[in-house]
Amino acid sequence: MEIFWQLATGATLLGAEVAETAEKGGFGLNTDILESNLINLSIVIAVVIYFGKGFLGRVLGERRSAIETAIQEAEQRKKAAASALAEQQQKLAQVQGEAAKIRASAEDGAKAAREAILTKAEQDIQRMRETAAQEMGSDQERVINELRQRIAVLAMQRAEGELSGRLNDDVQQRLVNSSIAQLEVS
Repeated sequence: MEIFWQLATGATLLGAEVAETAEKGGFGLNTDILESNLINLSIVIAVVIYFGKGFLGRVLGERRSAIETAIQEAEQRKKAAASALAEQQQKLAQVQGEAAKIRASAEDGAKAAREAILTKAEQDIQRMRETAAQEMGSDQERVINELRQRIAVLAMQRAEGELSGRLNDDVQQRLVNSSIAQLEVS
């Protein structure tokens, strides 16, 4: 923008100088470098184009190659990321499949364990019933035997009590003699 301003200002000054020279009676060249902006500007532009052409071309070429390299690297990273994403999605699908298999296997194992536990519990209950029945039978027999023994003891005690009151010497002598006679016969 400044260059255009200088050009416009230089053209104005040059026009003023030419007009001033024409009034004096001729055409002339202003050698004052500071006042001749158009000439200065032309020289600067020519020097920049001549010497800057290679420099600007090289700088722009380097910049262009750096941008192209960055774009290629970004594309490569994008491809690598897409490949990694696809690979991870495939692994995720495999893991989900394995998880489903494990879940199904665990459910089957749980069902089998449940059935085994129920079967074992049923067997234990049956065994406990049989054991309880046997124990009740043996307890009943034991109680019956104890009752028989008690009855026998009580009967003996009662019989002894009654016999001692009923047995006198005469009856005792006859009982002893009858027992001896039976032993002799046998």
